[in-house]
Amino acid sequence: MADAKKWSDGSGLGIGVALGIVYGLLFDNLALGLPIGIAIGLAIDAGRKKKKDEE
Repeated sequence: MADAKKWSDGSGLGIGVALGIVYGLLFDNLALGLPIGIAIGLAIDAGRKKKKDEE
């Protein structure tokens, strides 16, 4: 199951980009939604890495 863990290591960025696209389309401002989504995704990944390092 080690492959499953590797798959989820960078998934926060993908989730964040998807959320940013949805936000951008809902508010008709895709140029603002994408950077917000990328920031959210990087924050998710950093939080997961910090939690993993504490274990």
